[in-house]
Amino acid sequence: MKTLLNDRRPLVYCPGCDHANVVQALNRALMQLKLSGNQVVIVTDIGCSGLFDTFYNTHALHGLHGRSLTYATGLKLARPELTVIAVMGDGGMGIGGAHVIASCRRNLDINLLVLNNFNYGMTGGQCSVSTPQQATTSSGFLNQLEQPLDFCKLAETAGASWVGRFLPEEKELAAGISEAVCHHGFSVLEVETVCTGRYARGNPRALREKKEHEHNPLFSGVVSRNERLEYGDEYRRLAAEQPAKEPFTEIAVEQTAAIDARCEIMLLGAAGQRMNTAGEILCFAAMAAGLQVTRKSDYPITVLRGHSVCEVVCSPQPIRYTGIARPDVILALAPEGVERKRSVFESVKSDCLIIKAADVEIPPSQCRIIEIDFQQQCGITFINRGVAALAVLSCVHPVLNANMFRSGLFYRLKSRQLEMALVTAERISSWFKENPP
Repeated sequence: MKTLLNDRRPLVYCPGCDHANVVQALNRALMQLKLSGNQVVIVTDIGCSGLFDTFYNTHALHGLHGRSLTYATGLKLARPELTVIAVMGDGGMGIGGAHVIASCRRNLDINLLVLNNFNYGMTGGQCSVSTPQQATTSSGFLNQLEQPLDFCKLAETAGASWVGRFLPEEKELAAGISEAVCHHGFSVLEVETVCTGRYARGNPRALREKKEHEHNPLFSGVVSRNERLEYGDEYRRLAAEQPAKEPFTEIAVEQTAAIDARCEIMLLGAAGQRMNTAGEILCFAAMAAGLQVTRKSDYPITVLRGHSVCEVVCSPQPIRYTGIARPDVILALAPEGVERKRSVFESVKSDCLIIKAADVEIPPSQCRIIEIDFQQQCGITFINRGVAALAVLSCVHPVLNANMFRSGLFYRLKSRQLEMALVTAERISSWFKENPP
């Protein structure tokens, strides 16, 4: 094959636009490397540089502005044998800067080709992150307020292992692209271009400045201090050394459920009470009895402080909606959880069962209420109230019986936690035998 260029797609850039030169240089580089179209994928985003993927007979992906490296990363990890070339403009570099830095740090074998024409040429000539402070753009004085970004210095500092800067007229550009593609690691090759449609109009010295290259010296090559193992190779090596993952737990239906309709349970607790663990135990117990089950959790960013709420739905039929507005059972175990769901108590059904800790106040209710002083009556600490409340539930409500509860404990807990839970369950069971509700 003599070319990878798409003969049905002309280079539709403005007259004099340097992007066309880069298209030709990239094609020459790919030909020099004897790469066929099915070995290459070109990933682009929005902007004039975003047209690149249409000019070649290769694999292609066109995405959101500044995000081409995210797609390129997924492609390279999934298909490491492909030559992945991401093309971005200075606009995409500004919008997707965090992805650029992450890629430099990661050192995955991707080639980033940056077409820097110092403005947003497609949308009206606004200033970008690389616009010189003395330049004139449609953004007025805004570029005078910000220091322009040097993409190559950024890439070098962030950890890119190959960095280069070229002019589009240089004969060395194709060779530079070839060198970048052959480099086994993350490469960043910036091409300084001039936008004839927008930028050159207000900056007549732009062409001369580019050729004189006073502000950004040209260079290219391996960054020795950033040389290291390629991310994909090292990832696959380390992944292969990891111990095999435990298979998903298969829940055997070994118990019999006593409910014939949907039952909604709301656990209202606080951080440190293992509400999520209690909810999971309840789910495993329900599944062990052949029930359908869903669980939703609610807790703040400060996971060591504040409310912890868990909503569980159990049903013999498929669960179409997981929301709970009027629960059948409420376990009120801490004031933080009660306060979080205070409105629920206003609309709760009269036949709702409320199991509450003695030191937790709840809004007035006509529901059936079972109150327990977990610490004084059963010697159960604050942290174990979730499991203890389930033990209470297994004694007083058909949604959970002792055998189901035991199955849930064994499915969810291991070693010391399981031993403590079994002791807690035994204490609750003994207390209920002596103090039947």
